[in-house]
Amino acid sequence: MAAPSSKNMKLSKEQKKLLRKQIKAQHILLKQDGISTVSGPTKHLVIANGGLGNGVSRQQLNEVLQEFGTVETLLMLPHKPHAFATYSSIQEAREAYSALNGRNLKTDGNTQPITLYLNFVEEVVSQGVSPLNLPPGLLVIEEIISPDYEKRLLEFGDGSTDTTQENVQRALKHRRVKHYGYEFRYDNNKVDKDKPLPGGLPEICDNFLEQCLEKGYVKFKPDQLTINQYEPGQGIPPHVDTHSPFEDGIICLSLGAETVMDFKHPNGRSVAVMLPRCSLLVMTGESRYLWSHGITPRKFDVVPASDLQKTTTISGDISNLTLNKRGTRTSFTFRKIRMTPCDCAYPEVCDSQISCKCRDSPPSVPSSNEDASKLEHKYVHDVYDEIAGHFSSTRHTPWPKVTEFLKALPVGAFVVDVGCGNGKYLGVNKDLFMVGCDRSKNLADICRERKFEVFISDALLVPLRSGVCDACISIAVVHHFSTEGRRLSAIKEIVRILRPGGKGLIYVWAMEQEQNKVKSKYLMERKEKTIQSQKNCNAMPTVDEDQDTSKMDLACFNQLADVNGTVNKQNSAKLHIHTNRTSFESQDLLVPWHLKDGVKADSVSPLPPTGPKELAVFHRYYHIFSDGDLENICRSISNIRIVQSYYDQGNWCVVIEKY
Repeated sequence: MAAPSSKNMKLSKEQKKLLRKQIKAQHILLKQDGISTVSGPTKHLVIANGGLGNGVSRQQLNEVLQEFGTVETLLMLPHKPHAFATYSSIQEAREAYSALNGRNLKTDGNTQPITLYLNFVEEVVSQGVSPLNLPPGLLVIEEIISPDYEKRLLEFGDGSTDTTQENVQRALKHRRVKHYGYEFRYDNNKVDKDKPLPGGLPEICDNFLEQCLEKGYVKFKPDQLTINQYEPGQGIPPHVDTHSPFEDGIICLSLGAETVMDFKHPNGRSVAVMLPRCSLLVMTGESRYLWSHGITPRKFDVVPASDLQKTTTISGDISNLTLNKRGTRTSFTFRKIRMTPCDCAYPEVCDSQISCKCRDSPPSVPSSNEDASKLEHKYVHDVYDEIAGHFSSTRHTPWPKVTEFLKALPVGAFVVDVGCGNGKYLGVNKDLFMVGCDRSKNLADICRERKFEVFISDALLVPLRSGVCDACISIAVVHHFSTEGRRLSAIKEIVRILRPGGKGLIYVWAMEQEQNKVKSKYLMERKEKTIQSQKNCNAMPTVDEDQDTSKMDLACFNQLADVNGTVNKQNSAKLHIHTNRTSFESQDLLVPWHLKDGVKADSVSPLPPTGPKELAVFHRYYHIFSDGDLENICRSISNIRIVQSYYDQGNWCVVIEKY
């Protein structure tokens, strides 16, 4: 087949179809990865659909390419659906281009064949990356046990030799698990220290643990063991093992198959670590207490093409990467139960040290505009700047009725999203001219990265002239203002920038989380087994894997205000700490946000990991609106009318029109 520039050739119907798909592949490469193709033949080719991200291994692609000549360079980038190849001559590249365009390729990673599309490029630049150092305190010891001992441990883990040991075994959705010594509880990511399991750790582990103690891999002989079995495609979400239940020093044996474990620092630095079979992973200090670790659920890992067992970090020469098919892996994770509170050097993420702060009173209900401004700065503005990245990863799907409002607007309408967050509504209707504003610089930066028009602004003072907007939306913003006067001012500011006849849509959280006997998604997302509140303030807020908030002893803090914002004399004027995925018990409250490491909401597994994956806990201020509250505020504004008022999945909503 000729290059796309050969316009004068008569092409068959199939050739025309192939040419269209090839040109489409060109456009996708340019749009998504900035790869420019050229019309004339060169020695260099880009192969769309032929990358590691498509389940194509280096060996498989190289075998196909070498049918047409000597491949001098084959560059396959991590997780990319394309690859680059350089032949020793232009003629060889031309032959591969003609023969391989449109060829179906069957891979182990796909049930259906994939189709290769080739284009010429000017050059192939292979840029390596700097070698990555292991996280401080992390150690991987290869071949620490013999194949014979590995076989015995695997047989024990499978239960074939376990006939008398009393243990806890559960068939979890994502893996098989057994506990010895103490049961790890997935409802609170801890252990019950007063209820050791009968029998202690299995005798088959005794000699190995003595060796680990002698060599200094652990300071204390472990007394808790969790055995996990992972089938190909299974993994564990990123997490940090809870500080308070276990001493420093967690060790993990990898048996049966190698895998890649991802470690990530709170600052975003990540390291992919190869765990060969029969190897021991040792986590102490910073790597144990601060870095999250997890295994991405997939059937193939991207690894160096040669000497898989000898490379610890997946870094260095990226031109030498391939796919390694996962096998069934069994891990033996050993821990030592901690009997005293943790006093590690990372108090900001330590549950023992955070729990001490529970004794401090939460902030008071603001009694003045100055107090309200300070409270919002600390419990709204600062918080969203801190959690912007993780918050954005959980806000990806526009609400249907907000989308409906935006798509009903006339073509060319100028629309402002006040409090736009990560900008998920700014691109809903391409026929509108939309701009967004947000108080959080970090959220505004995310919008800019997505090529949206956005500026930084407080919702109380939007830097636009009056009457400039055809429409305005404010989704989940007004409830962050801590006095009724400030909430009124925020809505008045929306009205100010609307032109006469312009419409506004406002959403706020609703006190009523059940409407017409149907629970909101907020409550429906709650786990079937809820965690009971802690009985005193000394207990750390516990986290269920699917929750993004903590469980805190509500009795530690008195409830606060009545619906008018005045202090209820039967209670202290302290803000209530909300328990997520439960009904609201107060209108003014703090809602905890657990800053989690590298996990998107739509990819979180319902299976709890071996510890919470949060890096820190932040509290956001909310005023929860009761039925009629939002309408009453709007009715107090003289130059608007309420077009529509409705309830939408735990939110009270109004559509207003300025006249």
